[in-house]
Amino acid sequence: MKGKILIVDDQFGIRILLNEVLQKEGYETFQAANGVQALDIVSKHNPDLVLLDMKIPGMDGIEILKRMRVDNNDIRVIIMTAYGELDMIQEAKELGALTHFAKPFDIDDIRAAVKKYLPVPK
Repeated sequence: MKGKILIVDDQFGIRILLNEVLQKEGYETFQAANGVQALDIVSKHNPDLVLLDMKIPGMDGIEILKRMRVDNNDIRVIIMTAYGELDMIQEAKELGALTHFAKPFDIDDIRAAVKKYLPVPK
């Protein structure tokens, strides 16, 4: 396995697309539709990288990111948003997000970012 990736998005279609593409690349993937699921997976499986949607009902992406950092300050996170909310993007980057993608995104750009930011297995 190349690494473990958690996909956090309330949109089922986005999760399925990213899951399929990343599994074909050889990554082990986990999916979460909300913050509670995401935090549970982070604590149990310690993913190497998280693809995190910012606009999720209930606990939003910023809150999820803050809580993930409590358990694992080194966790690598790429954010996704359908909104041009620069404040939210800036706050996420201040919390350590590596980069961001606006939806709709180009799947090849996501694939390239995952390769760039995922730590090489030892």
